[in-house]
Amino acid sequence: MTKLRCILVFVCLAVFGAKGVAAAAPEAEPGGGVDVKEIVFGHIGDSYEWHITDIGEKHITVPLPVILRSKTGRWDFFMSSRLSHGAEYDGFYIAEDGPYAGKIVERINGQQMRPLDLSITKTVFALLLNSLILVVIVLGVARWYKRRTVENAAPGGFVGAMEMFVMTIHDDLIKSCVGRDYARFAPYLLTVFFFIFINNVMGLIPIFPGGANVTGNIAVTLVLAVCTFLAVNLFGTREYWREIFWPEVPVWLKCPVPMMPAIELVGIFTKPFALMIRLFANMMAGHSVILSLTCLVFVTVSMGPAVNASMSVVSVLFCIFMNLLELLVAFIQAYVFTMLSAVFIGLARVRHHSAEEAEI
Repeated sequence: MTKLRCILVFVCLAVFGAKGVAAAAPEAEPGGGVDVKEIVFGHIGDSYEWHITDIGEKHITVPLPVILRSKTGRWDFFMSSRLSHGAEYDGFYIAEDGPYAGKIVERINGQQMRPLDLSITKTVFALLLNSLILVVIVLGVARWYKRRTVENAAPGGFVGAMEMFVMTIHDDLIKSCVGRDYARFAPYLLTVFFFIFINNVMGLIPIFPGGANVTGNIAVTLVLAVCTFLAVNLFGTREYWREIFWPEVPVWLKCPVPMMPAIELVGIFTKPFALMIRLFANMMAGHSVILSLTCLVFVTVSMGPAVNASMSVVSVLFCIFMNLLELLVAFIQAYVFTMLSAVFIGLARVRHHSAEEAEI
């Protein structure tokens, strides 16, 4: 019975997501086709408002705050609804083409210029909301442990599930990968795991306030990678830096041409770069595949009712499968990012021991 309920939930989510894409889909091209590229990139991209659905010709959106500093030094605060449908407000408008397409610009002396933009966009709003959800979950679990008594020593329900997650990541991953200094880095690594996991899961929910492609935004994964980069290199031991600038290789590989030190130095930057690209590419690809499968419903409209009906069934089934797969990927990507971060930190905390200490 539980499995049947789960299947029904995913069917509803897939159908609702397809309806949401259909409502936001652009008008058909003259040839009768649909611009799939515009649909996909429109949904995984950032925007100044959160589009929910359309009812007839009415657009149901959530306007977001716009915070701008003009080139003239003037600060402006207003809601994004003032710029919807190509409107202009106080000299600002959203560029439709050119290098600033989709961004707020202003025209000064006949030139299109980009102001300092600190607006709360869709990605930023989702990032703040998901962070708030994470804080509420963590503080709620901590509150239970603070009030724990002898009678309810063993947690159950949601608190028990959270304890299982925390202990799995803490004991099986952080402790084994970092080494003896694991307690020093456990708070950061646990925060990274749950932050990525919650953002991944929220991105799979097609109903507001879910559906934002936060971890599929390279700026977000860049910040996460930079945090790991700082944790690795700021707390690296002398042995770690010695192995970079004077590794244990034949002397001719280090002097007079420092070939191996140069390679090791490049490796400092390639590790966080790989973390950034891996998370960004996997999450963006998952959203793109689900949206592309949903677009099969619209692409096959001109092929007749029989083909369109059959492809609609195929689209829904594949969307259900991809949602189930992406739910697994949401956990795997959070786990992999945390694991690699822990491994890199553990390698940076390396210490050389004598043979007697090793035997002990």
